[in-house]
Amino acid sequence: MSTLQLSLAIIGGLVLALIVAYNAWTSHRNAPRRASPEEHEPLADPALRQEPGFDAGAHQFTAEQLASLDRGPDPSVHTVDVRDALQMPVPPMSLERRPGLDPLIDVIATLQPEVIVSGDAALAAMPPTRRAGSKPFAIEGYNEATQQWETPSPGQRYQSFQAGVQLANRMGALNEIEFSEFVMKAQAFADAVNAAPDFPDMLQEVARARELDQFASDHDAQLAFMLRARQAAWSPGYIHQNAARMGFVSGAMPGRLVLPTGNPGLPPLLTLGYDTQAALADDPDQSAIRDVTLSLDVSQVHRGERPFMRLREVATALCEAMDGVLCDQNGHPLPAMAMEPIAADLELLYDQLDGRELSAGSVLARRLFS
Repeated sequence: MSTLQLSLAIIGGLVLALIVAYNAWTSHRNAPRRASPEEHEPLADPALRQEPGFDAGAHQFTAEQLASLDRGPDPSVHTVDVRDALQMPVPPMSLERRPGLDPLIDVIATLQPEVIVSGDAALAAMPPTRRAGSKPFAIEGYNEATQQWETPSPGQRYQSFQAGVQLANRMGALNEIEFSEFVMKAQAFADAVNAAPDFPDMLQEVARARELDQFASDHDAQLAFMLRARQAAWSPGYIHQNAARMGFVSGAMPGRLVLPTGNPGLPPLLTLGYDTQAALADDPDQSAIRDVTLSLDVSQVHRGERPFMRLREVATALCEAMDGVLCDQNGHPLPAMAMEPIAADLELLYDQLDGRELSAGSVLARRLFS
C-alpha cells in the first residue's frame, strides 16, 4: 500500500469517527431532558451508629434514688370525666362547608308540607338526578331541631322545604326548558311529601338569569400562559421534578399538575398542563414535550392568595430551571412589561366582583363560574 493510500484511509477513518461522534452528540442534545436522580442525605458513619440496648457501664440507681425520681402526676388524680370530654369545644374543620341555596344566584321555590316530614321520607322522595338541564338542582329542608336549612339527612325532622336551581353557570343562562324541568322535579318532590309548592314567575327568573349570565361572561377571567422550551425538549418526568420543587402535585387527570392553596379541599391556586398522550406513553422518558400551559382560573381563587403574583414567580422560576421562555397562548414571547397591565386589570376585576357580592374564591363565585 502506497503512502497516499494509507493517508487517505487514515483521513477517511477520522472523518467517519467525527461523523459518528457528531451524530451521537446531536442525538443527545436533542433528546428530551429527563429527571435527574434525587440527591439523598449521606448515610451516617457505621462506626457512629449504635443499636439500642442495655449498657453495662450505665449508672445504677439505688432503691432510694428510684423512689425519689419524679414520675409525673398521679393518673388517678388526673382522670377525665367522659361527660366533661363530650362538652369540650371541637375545633372547626378546615374544609369550607358549602352554604345552602342563595337567592343571589338561585331560583328558589318554597315547599310547605302539612305535617313534619322525616329525613328518611324526604330522601326517598328526592329526584334521581341533581340537575335541571345543565344547571345544578337542590332541595333543602328546615331542620326542626337546629332551625337551619340543610340537605335532608336520615334521623332528622323537617318543618318545610325549598327547591332551587342555579340561574347561570359557564354553560349559559337558565332557559325556559330548564325552568320547566325544575318545576317538574320540585312538584314531584312536593307531591311525595304532601307539600304545597310556591314557584316564582318563570319569565322574571329567566330574565334575571340572562342578566346574571351577562355579568358572569364579562367578568370570567381564565389566564393561560405557555412555557416553551428554548432548545432541548422536556420529558414528563423532567417537568414533574421541576414543578414539584415549586409545590405542584399530580392532578386527577394525566398531564395535569396543580398547586394547592393553603386551605385543603378548595380549587387549586395554579394548574400546569401538558400533552395527555405524552403522559400516557409506554416510555414517558422518550416523550418529547416542547411546551406546557400554566393557567389561573381567577374566579376560583381568593384575591388574598395573590394568585397572579404567584403565577409570575412560578413562571420565572420554571423558565430559569428548565431553560424555557414565557409566551402567550399563541406561542409569542411575552416581555416582562406585559405583566403589569394584566395585574392592574385583575385588581379592577376583583373590585367589580366584590361589588356584586361574588368575590373571587367565594363559594357563590365558584358555583357561578363552573
